[in-house]
Order: sequence, then structure tokens, then C-alpha cells
Amino acid sequence: MNTFLSIFVTVISLGTIFGCLTLLIWCTKDKMGMEEGAPTGHTFDGISELNNPLPKWWSYMFVFMIVFSLIYLVLYPGLGNFKGILGWESSNQDVRSLEESRAASAAAREEGRLVQYEREMVKADEVFGAKFRELVYEADGETYRAIADIAQDKEATKVGQRLYLQNCAQCHGSDARGARGFPNLTDGDWLWGGSPEAIKHTIVAGRKSAGMAAWGPMLGEEGVQEVASYVLSLSGRKVDPVEAQKGQARFGICAGCHGVDGKGNPALGAPNLTDNIWLYGGSRAAVEDSIRNGRAGVMPAWNDILGEDKVHLLASYVYSLSNEQ
Repeated sequence: MNTFLSIFVTVISLGTIFGCLTLLIWCTKDKMGMEEGAPTGHTFDGISELNNPLPKWWSYMFVFMIVFSLIYLVLYPGLGNFKGILGWESSNQDVRSLEESRAASAAAREEGRLVQYEREMVKADEVFGAKFRELVYEADGETYRAIADIAQDKEATKVGQRLYLQNCAQCHGSDARGARGFPNLTDGDWLWGGSPEAIKHTIVAGRKSAGMAAWGPMLGEEGVQEVASYVLSLSGRKVDPVEAQKGQARFGICAGCHGVDGKGNPALGAPNLTDNIWLYGGSRAAVEDSIRNGRAGVMPAWNDILGEDKVHLLASYVYSLSNEQ
């Protein structure tokens, strides 16, 4: 906050408080020039106004709130750039990356500053950390339980579901069925492999595909249509057989990633083109658009954000979605 805004906020805050105090004092003065409780002469519908002071409880409450607000503004932030004598902060300010956040957190702990977010995180770990460890570790407390076993543990998958809803549902949907450009996690169709280890690695490290090249300039519009026909035919769609045959001859540029048979390659994140499951839409127009302009998807890495214990639990829940027993 710059100096002007700091002064502006301070003046408005203190001006409001002392303005209320001034108004309260002014209202407690008897300016009527008549005895307390005497009629003022104002009547309406048989009701007469009396010269009575403000209720004592109301005045005392107002005074208490004014005193409280002044004490609060001395102890805590509220007056522009003044941080309060307790040094309390809601969170580490001006951080733009996870690394900066960690560095700021470490500095706050060393300096003994009261950062509310850090205190809540430490308290949450004290309360819930042991429960997370209980769910993901074997009895020895050192070896992770198999993801496939945790996936059959109803209590563990309930916790995993909460983690999913908090961190993954924004892209994959609350029902995990995905959306255009975001994979469905319930259908058993995996770009990077659906084994427990592959799913955990995807969550731990994230995925950043090399991307599908835009083939429009090389193929031309006619070539795009021919390849689209062949690709659609691989999943049993009805297409022009002549056009599909020409597209097959051009498919060699696609086979490097998707394979000669079009069944994809999990090592590259290249999707299977024969199962009629489409990440970016399966209409002819959508398939042509993918061929013409290319595609590139990115999933962030969650290990540094959640920690491996939570990632292990989350991977178990995701695995359970397509491997129900």
C-alpha cells in the first residue's frame, strides 16, 4: 500500500471512530431547556414525545465498542501500513510462487511473527496429520499401503474424495467425469497409464505433454478431412471409405505418437484413437480441429502442494473410480 492510501485509510478509520464518539457526546447533552421527562409538545396519534436522554445501556455499549476498536487498531493491522504492535498477519504477503511462500513461512517462524495461515496449517497438521498417516501407512508407520488396497478402504476413499473435491474438481468435475479438454477419471481410459503407480506419478509430478502438432499447414484442408475420416473409422464410425483410405495413407505422420494401429502410447500421453473416447470432442468438426490446429494439455504437479501422504491417498481415490470391486 502506498503512502497516500495508507494515510487515506488511517484518516477514514480514525475519523469514523471519533466522529461516532463526538455524535454520542452531542446526543447526551440536553439542549431542550426543559426538565427531564417533561413533554416536548410533539404529539402524534395520541402519543406524546418526552424529553428523555439516550438509554444508558445503549450509550455504554457505544462507548465500549469505541474503546474496543481503538485497542484493536493498536494491536492489529487496520490503520494503513501500521501492522499493529502484535505483528499479526493473516498470511504471507506479496508471494508469487510456492518457493516464495515457503521462504516467507520459514522467515516468519524464525522471527516469531504471528501469521494466521501458518498457525492454522500447523494446527491442522497436528489434528489431522496423524489420521492421514494412519490411512496411508502400514502398521510399521514407514511403508505405504498399496494404492489398490487403500482403494477398497471406504474410510480412506471418503477422505480421498474430500481431497479430490478441494483440489481436482475444478477441472475434472465433482463427479470426476471431466469436461472438454479435461480427462474423465471414471472410464478406465488413461492418457499416461492407469496403473496405481502411473496415477500417483501423474499427481505427484503433473503432466505437460509435448503437444500434438498442428498438421493443417502440412496436410492442407483436404488432407485434414481425409485423416479425420480415417481416424473416425478406427472407432467404428461411418465415413466415406474412399476418403478414409486416402487418410490412412497420410496417417504415417500420426503413427509416431499414436502407433500404427492408432491405439496410442501412454509413454507420450498420446490417446487411443480406436475406443471412441475423445478428450476434445468426438464430432467430425472437433476431430478436424484437433488435426488442423493441434492440442496441448497441462496438469500441475501436486506433490509440493499436498505432500506425498495426501497424494498417495488421493491417488487411491482416483484409482478406485475406475476399479470398483
